[in-house]
Amino acid sequence: MELSKTAEVVLKKRYLLKDDKGNVIETPEQMLWRVANAIAEAEEKYGNDPDYWAKKFFEIMDRQEFMPNSPTLMNAGTELNQLSACFVIPVEDSIDGIFKALWDMAKVQKSGGGTGFSFSRIRPKGDIVKSTKGVASGPVSFMKIFDAATEQIKQGGRRRGANMGVLSVHHPDIEEFITAKWEEGVLRNFNISVAVTDKFMEALKNDEDYELINPRTGEVVKKVSARKIFNLIVEGAWRNGEPGLIFIDEINRHNPTPHVGMIEATNPCGEQPLLPYESCNLGSINLSKFVNEKEGDFEWERLREVVHIATRFLDNVIDVNSYPIPEIEKMTKGNRKIGLGVMGWADALFKLKIPYDSEEAVALAEKVMKFIQEESHKASQMLAEERGVFPNWKGSVWEKRGIKMRNATTTTIAPTGTISIIAGCSSGIEPVFALAYKRTNILDGEEFFEINPIFERTLKEIGLYREDIIERVAEEGSIQRIGEIPEAVRRVFKCALDIPAEWHVRMQAAFQKYTDNAVSKTINLPNHATKADVEKAFLLAYELKCKGITVYRDGSREEQVLRIKKTEEEKKRKEKEAKVRPPVKYIEPRPRPRITKGVTIETKTGCGSLYVTINEDEYGIAEVFVQLGKSGGCAASQTEAIGRLLSIALRSWVNPEALIRQLKGIRCPSVGFDNGEIITSCADGVAKVLEKHLKGEYKKIKLEVKGVKPLTEFTEEAEEEHRTKLIGGVCPECGNVLEYGEGCMTCRMCGFTRCG
Repeated sequence: MELSKTAEVVLKKRYLLKDDKGNVIETPEQMLWRVANAIAEAEEKYGNDPDYWAKKFFEIMDRQEFMPNSPTLMNAGTELNQLSACFVIPVEDSIDGIFKALWDMAKVQKSGGGTGFSFSRIRPKGDIVKSTKGVASGPVSFMKIFDAATEQIKQGGRRRGANMGVLSVHHPDIEEFITAKWEEGVLRNFNISVAVTDKFMEALKNDEDYELINPRTGEVVKKVSARKIFNLIVEGAWRNGEPGLIFIDEINRHNPTPHVGMIEATNPCGEQPLLPYESCNLGSINLSKFVNEKEGDFEWERLREVVHIATRFLDNVIDVNSYPIPEIEKMTKGNRKIGLGVMGWADALFKLKIPYDSEEAVALAEKVMKFIQEESHKASQMLAEERGVFPNWKGSVWEKRGIKMRNATTTTIAPTGTISIIAGCSSGIEPVFALAYKRTNILDGEEFFEINPIFERTLKEIGLYREDIIERVAEEGSIQRIGEIPEAVRRVFKCALDIPAEWHVRMQAAFQKYTDNAVSKTINLPNHATKADVEKAFLLAYELKCKGITVYRDGSREEQVLRIKKTEEEKKRKEKEAKVRPPVKYIEPRPRPRITKGVTIETKTGCGSLYVTINEDEYGIAEVFVQLGKSGGCAASQTEAIGRLLSIALRSWVNPEALIRQLKGIRCPSVGFDNGEIITSCADGVAKVLEKHLKGEYKKIKLEVKGVKPLTEFTEEAEEEHRTKLIGGVCPECGNVLEYGEGCMTCRMCGFTRCG
């Protein structure tokens, strides 16, 4: 394999085998042979030559034409040997059922898999518990237990587990579920999605009420406005990308085994709808490797050959896999679902000189995926003749069509964050996030520019491969405002934020049209996007028959801290600061006036009621008094100290927003709730009160949503000031940037991911 610097880092850090002291003991080539030989062992069962197929499997991986999912690369041929990426575990409405699911989750995540759950069967908050005559705490409270357990489970010492939490839009606790992640850091190991039905969408279309149903009794609890719930979902997605939507009826219309059960949940990134206890193993074809640039087309015959080899590879995985619990082995071998997908789509379009946001690209997406779908189905039919149909074939959709299939499904567009790094291509079907990055190698500390190789070659061809250009591209993250680069080049080499949301959705729908399972894709929105923009994306996805949708508005998460382009004001301020000498003496705060005016706000904390008094003088906030409801003690003295220090800082002209950032998010063991908002400590409570005061929220007659602060909507004029780089924040492991795409955050330097 031809490996980039980042690929070498990722392989050494996460994939290559290590000894007891943590030393790498295999090369990338040895890793591929380990995987190829382990998967080819299944051939003996069917009377075939394992060595022949091991060579075939090795070749398509070594040429970076195909890569299996991470658990297969990591674990094949090892003692662990757990090779599947996706699992769905049922959660029943009982203490035994809930904690059985928790136990099963721990076993799966320890082995390297991601887990999805539907919490829709759990009775709502306040419902009766017959055994104790008490009241139920509801699904969200139990999700927090699952989240805490995931926090403690590290998968083979390599990565943290990940979950998908799904709740039906008809569940009585749906509002609590939608707003559960509005507080940064809550359910941090969960992606959450609302399972919306056609019935709900019809009520939304007609501006009608719809039914909330108690899952314990099946009775209608009440009717609520579909528009109200949809607005809450849009608000959450606009705030921080969650919840996503799962179009559960569309999913079950394509359920190949309805006689076995109905689908209620997906894996963590949403691309794999699964039955309870079902798992799926995935792999992706690198489309950029099949482009014939001279002909301006794909090498279809070679692509056909690789699709057939990869389908066989993934079917073999089911046979040689070690399953974490027996229920999963039974269900997985009963349906034999596999998920062959693609990566390198953006790179393929670059090579073909086709803009991502074009009719030509959408048409080509359908053509490519239709080809892969049909060929993988043919490969599965051939395997069925050789090995037999999947055990649950009788009664399935395939039996009714008269088609013998080895696998209930064959295609999925899955996240390819780290395997696309190894393959040296763009991730999944996403556009690129930036054409150049400044990276820091975590192995030796070396700083270097990483440039998309096709873009680099193009710059050389047009004589613009210069250091000043590369630096500007790395700073901007996009070339759309670099006038020296020809317009024709700018039209093709667009990044994710350069592409309107409609084209993101249309591209997802194009691939979904010919995908058995679902598509993992993030609909990326600029920071200034409005809630109306989010709503349009949601409705378009439903109209185009996507199976789900995830949006992410750039910069909407507090942890996303890096900007790609500093404003002119910021530049001028930094230049000015660089010229100013340190003060000869310390700054003295301006004196407190004899008379001030202000307000006192009560907020609830885990230590009791907190009273924050904010007084102002002619220049702004002059002092803050903080008093805990209970007098005396250490906590009360600390809150008084917070107020005194804030007052001195504010009268010394420290920016209040800087002070808020320092206090906000500080945690203590006692967490409180104030009108639905989590207060993680007294310091956090003070910060949130100050923030709302500065935004003028206490002057409003009523809030937009009860108990929840409305966020600022950005106008077109404010776009420049708030233009940020399309990332999810700073990687906690290596300090490079995180990208938010394919439904999860991934560092393309070290391979860290928040999605398991």
